[in-house]
Amino acid sequence: MHSSNPSSPLHNNYLCLVFTSNFPSGTLLTEYQKIEMDSSGFSWKLNDHPKLPKGKTVAVVVLDGWGEAQPNQYNCIHVAETPTMDSLKNGAPDRWRLVKAHGTAVGLPTDDDMGNSEVGHNALGAGRIYAQGAKLVDIALETGKIYDGEGFKYIKECFENGTLHLIGLLSDGGVHSRLDQLQLLLKGSAERGAKRIRVHILTDGRDVLDGSSVGFVETLENDLAKLRGKGIDAQIASGGGRMYVTMDRYENDWDVVKRGWDAQVLGEAPYKFKNAVEAVKKLRELPNANDQYLPPFVIVDDNGKAVGPIVDGDAVVTFNFRADRMVMLAKALEYEDFDKFDRVRFPKIRYAGMLQYDGELKLPSHYLVSPPEIERTSGEYLVHNGIRTFACSETVKFGHVTFFWNGNRSGYFNPELEEYVEIPSDIGITFNVQPKMKALEIAEKARDAILSRKFDQVRVNLPNSDMVGHTGDIEATIISCKAADEAVKMIIGAIEQVGGIYVITADHGNAEDMVKRNKKGEPLLDKNGNIQILTSHTTQPVPIAIGGPGLAPGVRFRKDVPNGGLANVAATVMNLHGFEAPSDYEPTLIEVVDN
Repeated sequence: MHSSNPSSPLHNNYLCLVFTSNFPSGTLLTEYQKIEMDSSGFSWKLNDHPKLPKGKTVAVVVLDGWGEAQPNQYNCIHVAETPTMDSLKNGAPDRWRLVKAHGTAVGLPTDDDMGNSEVGHNALGAGRIYAQGAKLVDIALETGKIYDGEGFKYIKECFENGTLHLIGLLSDGGVHSRLDQLQLLLKGSAERGAKRIRVHILTDGRDVLDGSSVGFVETLENDLAKLRGKGIDAQIASGGGRMYVTMDRYENDWDVVKRGWDAQVLGEAPYKFKNAVEAVKKLRELPNANDQYLPPFVIVDDNGKAVGPIVDGDAVVTFNFRADRMVMLAKALEYEDFDKFDRVRFPKIRYAGMLQYDGELKLPSHYLVSPPEIERTSGEYLVHNGIRTFACSETVKFGHVTFFWNGNRSGYFNPELEEYVEIPSDIGITFNVQPKMKALEIAEKARDAILSRKFDQVRVNLPNSDMVGHTGDIEATIISCKAADEAVKMIIGAIEQVGGIYVITADHGNAEDMVKRNKKGEPLLDKNGNIQILTSHTTQPVPIAIGGPGLAPGVRFRKDVPNGGLANVAATVMNLHGFEAPSDYEPTLIEVVDN
């Protein structure tokens, strides 16, 4: 117990515990309960760890976009000079391991879903796995909560005089979207005042059988006919195959998005039909045609006029829940300053995504389903137990090491015990121009916080390998990995000076594989024979390493948590602070063996 702050919860609780032990009647117990418990009997007080001491400074470092993959020329972490991380990996086998950072381990629907910084930091801080993506949408629709949120209220402003446009993948594949979610959203919007609805469909054939699009369109047309029977002007307005229209990703081919834009916004396409079932059936008869690659079409009225172009005063919702193939369209719909293709018209609309597709870009700025409500995060527990906390990153990841770490919650839990420092990121340049970013400055802030001995936990995010990896510049990404490694060295050096403990981990993969691959794992080439650069996150595991002079000699990673993921890190860190984790947290990764 080393809290010198008389107003800290730990200090008060400690005093009360001393006093109550001397009074059989427990006259001061009510004061203790007031501090520790709410009316339900819930207590913030963490039990002491039976074997690990309190009072050690713990540095928690998150290397953003730093996964573990086969060593080759496209693995920038392998190619880069990273002596510090190499020494952790090769030094103590009981104190370095891999953890899962994608898919179900971070609450995403399937293990085909790559991790991202938002869900990664949610899991790291929460210590439990919360539903993300499709599960969140299901809950919001089932409870009706989706209609009470800011996003729906925002688009609803257009219902009186404008059209509601719904754009997305028409499929029950459950990877990017689900037909039943669209059906519920259609019904709910109509019940809440949408008088004119247009659906812009993208046919699948990738996550579901080729040819199944006809049945999906027939189902949707049946639903829209029922709405029309209730006096709502509802119909399909345009369509096309997902791989040829709209759903490109990682800025691979903006022409794909432009084809969709022309049909959805301008009402222009090479094929025109009176109804969508006929459109899909006829277009499937074209040579080499399939659901994935159907050409764009628009539905027209008897005068040959498109029935549903997006115009000023309309509302638009992209109903895919998976982010990667919606980000490019979101940019086109939202960004005033846009140069990827000629939009011809940029209508003044109210646009919302089903979810926010990119937490770093805050894109889109409006969305129907909010991130999960996460309670009792490790950060809040530790502050309640007197752990003085310092958190720092640069602008692009500052929110991850604070807001997302703390369960999608802004601000401090206790300003007397916490300090958060944001270092401004470079602006006006892409990150590959200055690949070292602010790694050195972040490390210096962490070092100073550690050496000040004012803090029990010093937590940072080093963004380099992720943000530079996203640019696709391999040489710059190699430099960025070296810079992050040097930052880790500085932080470990400070921990060694104060007799502390370090925990080095990551939130998801990126820089460890910078090339697109075929099913055999071989690099893909473009038509000119050049490798196709991968700028996205990956599904690779990430490292976690522990060490430092303050780490008790018998501490090692357990062998009985082979499938551990990011959510297991919170209990691990709590242990290193000398506490046991709450019983509903994912199990700790460490054990203490008697030497």
